[in-house]
Amino acid sequence: MSIELVDPKVLRVCADPRNLPFSNEAGEGFENKLAEFFAQKLGKTLAYSFYPGATGFVRNTLNAHRCDVVMGMPQGDDIVQGTNPYYRTAYALVSKKGSGLEAVETLEDPRLKDKRIGIVAGTPPATNLAINSLLLNVKSYPLVVDTRHDAPTSDMIADLEQGRIDVAILWGPIAGYFAKKSEAGLKVTPLVKETTGPRLIYRIGMGVRHADQDWKRRLNRLIAESQGEIDRILDSYGVPLLDENNTPASH
Repeated sequence: MSIELVDPKVLRVCADPRNLPFSNEAGEGFENKLAEFFAQKLGKTLAYSFYPGATGFVRNTLNAHRCDVVMGMPQGDDIVQGTNPYYRTAYALVSKKGSGLEAVETLEDPRLKDKRIGIVAGTPPATNLAINSLLLNVKSYPLVVDTRHDAPTSDMIADLEQGRIDVAILWGPIAGYFAKKSEAGLKVTPLVKETTGPRLIYRIGMGVRHADQDWKRRLNRLIAESQGEIDRILDSYGVPLLDENNTPASH
């Protein structure tokens, strides 16, 4: 039997130091706010182990026992042991109000045929664009970057605001965050109506070490007790929350 090495007095969180809206070193992301809330509920102080969220993140943080929880992991990612999910969201299409594209709800919509579309290379909706023969007008943004120097998702939103692209396709929490901050009047439409291609809807939980069963159960109880507060934090960052019927959750 493995001994759990979870710090009893400190909530030690593994996080990316420059990855808004999720986390940063200044504690401004929604995963930072959730960590603060959970630490308070657990009666622990809060500490971070920061590491860029690229290859080696889990190995160098959670599995190296430098921290005890990753705040956001998609369900089914078996590099960690997942808790119960605490939100459900999807990739989203972002359009400008007044562009005539606000009613577009799927990448199969013929109104996208001649439009310039921003996409992060290698993300699941890129496959849907290929299936719908939309790659000719795509502007591709890099998936893996050094976040100290590059911010491709921020660049994509700036291109949308300036009219260099007509729509942007982003992971829902990123889309919602930038749309909320923008003064350009942006509409976020979760892509829940696709009939082909990979899944674009995911449940997100926390990640712990595979050996830490008691810790996982404790976090599951915390999620169950705190869902209303969790939703309120996510909603304040513009995260598009979906219920089990893929309907936007109302608050």
